[in-house]
Amino acid sequence: MRPLDPRLAGRIGPARRYIIVTAVLGLATAITIGFQALVLSRALAPVLAPTPLTDDGLGPVGFLVPIEARTLSVALTWLVVIVLIRVALTWTQERLAHRAGAQVISELREQVVAHAAALGPRWIASGEGTAVATTVTRGLESLMPYFVRYLPQLLLSATVTPIMLVVVLGLDWISALIVIGTLPLVPIFMVLIGLVTRERSAKHLEAMQKLAERTLDLIAGLPTLRALGRERGPAARVRELGEAQRSATMGSLRIAFMSGMALELLTTLAVALVAVTLGFRLVDGDVSIETALAVLILAPEVYLPLRMVGTHFHASADGLAAADAAFEVLERPVVAPGGNAPAPSLHGATVVVEDLSVATPDGRRLAPARLNVVARPGTVTALVGPNGDGKSTALAAIMGLLEPDSGFVAALTSAGRTDASAVESEGWSTQFAWAPQRPDLGPEGRTLSLGQRQRVALDRALGAGRPVVVLDEPTSHLDRSSRDEVIARIVDAASAGATVVVATHEEALIHAADSVVEVTAMEVAR
Repeated sequence: MRPLDPRLAGRIGPARRYIIVTAVLGLATAITIGFQALVLSRALAPVLAPTPLTDDGLGPVGFLVPIEARTLSVALTWLVVIVLIRVALTWTQERLAHRAGAQVISELREQVVAHAAALGPRWIASGEGTAVATTVTRGLESLMPYFVRYLPQLLLSATVTPIMLVVVLGLDWISALIVIGTLPLVPIFMVLIGLVTRERSAKHLEAMQKLAERTLDLIAGLPTLRALGRERGPAARVRELGEAQRSATMGSLRIAFMSGMALELLTTLAVALVAVTLGFRLVDGDVSIETALAVLILAPEVYLPLRMVGTHFHASADGLAAADAAFEVLERPVVAPGGNAPAPSLHGATVVVEDLSVATPDGRRLAPARLNVVARPGTVTALVGPNGDGKSTALAAIMGLLEPDSGFVAALTSAGRTDASAVESEGWSTQFAWAPQRPDLGPEGRTLSLGQRQRVALDRALGAGRPVVVLDEPTSHLDRSSRDEVIARIVDAASAGATVVVATHEEALIHAADSVVEVTAMEVAR
């Protein structure tokens, strides 16, 4: 995980604007912190000094704050103004951080979902869909601490720390050398703790993905489990995965608290070293009371941004791990099927599939393998075969949603034959009406059973008026009466002139089809 991921700034517009504005606010904050320390040293020096002060004890930087600030009324006026400015800067930064974080997360979610959709249904069905769903929901939500807490502190460490170090150097070079010598210990400890945090964050994201995958599969198959009386069977496994996620979450929290404690202890010891050295030198008269007070006030401010960077980096590590997963999806190349020629009208056209083969994601099988189909207008063509042999994949290839590894899909019209690979994919696929096996109707389908959702999807597909109707297991979740009604409507749609291609195991639908094609798979020789 990188301290500042350039992919966030490169892909997301609000991130770039926010980083620039935060850098400016960090510079302003550094200036106000320096003035605040000098004013406090001016105000406290007369109270703590054993004798009245006559000289300017701040040395070269004394011109920044007038000596009149030793008077309580003047010092309070300065402090009120400085505190108000710091409050305004902090409020502005927090407001911009929440707004930019929300916009970045929203845009990143949209990009990941759109890219996943462009990768095609087959890639999503290969098991990546659940991981994407987990990443864009709970995963990316953890990016908010990155923008609200970590990124501002990172930019403050690039502005406040150097400016405070220069001021300390102008006040007392010995204290500045101590700070310079101990300051690198903070990033060293950050790196050491970060090596552990990275592993914990990866385990946490993996636990979330496993739980989400199991839960989504359980929800999708709940009607079948209830029909078989096995709906309580997966409960133990879900509890086990939930316990794994709880353990991973607590591990991340322990690392975050441990990192904060370690960095707090380190910086406390470093400031104590500066304070002890100043105390001995103050007794010997080698340093003025104003200089000692200013250095003591500024020393924690030098370490604070780096310490907070380490603390908030480890606290936002889960979000950065999710961002890595999101960019892995975005960096996957999209192979757009189709060409540039205009797609022909499929009204009255015969859809031909010749020697079509598509390799599985692991490359070990062809499913389907060497498939040949001729789907004529006014007929029902049924694709049959065992589960996993590529019926759904064949339907996606026919609709132009994925590029076959060999073979082709073509349309035979009065003008001749046109290959689907040579025409625009959108112009080809929009002429198909599709009803998937497990339709997702969005919010309106949440209260419907799987069978009811299937009926709604079938109604939409059969009533869309498209020249080609593609149905994937249209009767798998229907009762007998509904099944007979759906089969009758499919036959009627074909009689009205549509080209109907259906993947099914239903014997009644197979008997009603005009042609039946066996879909087979084969192992790839190695």
